[in-house]
Amino acid sequence: MMKKRLAGLLVLGLVFGLAACGGKTGESGEGSSSVSESAGASESGGSEAEKAEAEKPQKTVRINWARDNSGNTFLELAIEKGWLKEEGIEITEKPFDASNDATTALLAGDIDIFSNYGTNGPLQTIASGENLQIIGGYMATGCMPIITRTDNPDEWKGVESLLGKTVAADASDYTIAGPLLEKGYDPKTDVKWVHYPNYSDMTAAVIKGEADYAVVGTSRNFEISQQPKLKIVAYRSDLMPWYSCCRMVVTDKYLKENRDTMKKVIKTLLRAQAYYEASDANKEECKKILGKRMNVTEDYLNSYMNNEHFRISVDPLKHEVERGWNILGKTGFLSDGWENIKVDDHIQTELYKEALDEAEKDYGSENPEFYKKMQDFYTEHNA
Repeated sequence: MMKKRLAGLLVLGLVFGLAACGGKTGESGEGSSSVSESAGASESGGSEAEKAEAEKPQKTVRINWARDNSGNTFLELAIEKGWLKEEGIEITEKPFDASNDATTALLAGDIDIFSNYGTNGPLQTIASGENLQIIGGYMATGCMPIITRTDNPDEWKGVESLLGKTVAADASDYTIAGPLLEKGYDPKTDVKWVHYPNYSDMTAAVIKGEADYAVVGTSRNFEISQQPKLKIVAYRSDLMPWYSCCRMVVTDKYLKENRDTMKKVIKTLLRAQAYYEASDANKEECKKILGKRMNVTEDYLNSYMNNEHFRISVDPLKHEVERGWNILGKTGFLSDGWENIKVDDHIQTELYKEALDEAEKDYGSENPEFYKKMQDFYTEHNA
């Protein structure tokens, strides 16, 4: 029997401090989403009126998007290629290192969407009573390493190697908790968890011997490669393949007011994913675009983007999100009453499927194999 569940707000504070991966905003330049979505309808008939209406400047939908220090390849490509601009969408990226800061900004309306802050945080926020909506994803599995000191004499034998050890991570990490549960262990008591405010402090704890292992984010691969006292023994996706890493999240209110715009965003990101996957040359081009826009080196990006564990997809991964929800609930890391919440009501698979079908219709000729693959992938992970 698990110990009594931790209070929801305490858990949020612990988990949101670690990430994965302006002012109030409206959709139009004047802050009115309803005007932006419906602009362009002519009151009077006649060809002259229609011509005059067509010549009016297109209303621009402005979206504030939170960005962490690993970036979103599809978003940066879509901005660089002008594909979002073609849809009348302008993105302003706002940096947030920690998921709790991004979530606070989202709930306050200071940003409209985030896509790089894991799955745990959004699910715990939903369980606490906030109405968030998962509309897609970015990292399906992050390149998130489990690290130890190079002089650690213990041979890594899988998740059991963490038993009885001091681990710099969070007990609510369901990619670890799930496999431990399946093997009959209590992830909250059979591992000694220690918490640090950020990934750099966690790696430092391992170097200093304060922790035997640490589980850190995708963006820390380069930092680890520069540390001769550290080595990677595994990745989260070794423990749980297709675990749902970074989700695209908006508030329910924002989605209701801007559903068509969000569908355009998903559709455009799918076009970007198709371009990215079309060839190795395209992937290198995307990497250069991401590096330029984020002002990071090629070595920094290569440290995780060239790794097989770095799998990116716009798909919402409903089955994987459901699995994470149930593990978090069973281990006591969701607020009381979580079992009365239907998590599927917070995963917008219908919206995503509409966007996928429209993207295939409009852009399918650019990479037909990709859209066939994505339709099959959707069925496997969502139907």
